[in-house]
Amino acid sequence: MTIDHDGATPVYRQLADLLRAQIASGELPPGRAIPAESRLMQIHDLGRDSVRKAVAILREEGLVVAVQGRGTFVLRQPEE
Repeated sequence: MTIDHDGATPVYRQLADLLRAQIASGELPPGRAIPAESRLMQIHDLGRDSVRKAVAILREEGLVVAVQGRGTFVLRQPEE
């Protein structure tokens, strides 16, 4: 899945969906850190605000937790 920069869905929602799918598939299992903000920006050609919004969505859903100075880690898989 790639980010469609010209699509109708905001890029931050697309990134949140992509990360959620990676968590659900086990590609990013519980306990593993998601890629750093700067890496997500580079991989998907996104701005910092878009990446932060995407990660905030996942935090609000209880899928990830940010640990100061260490990164953002997967807590659990999404419910079906």
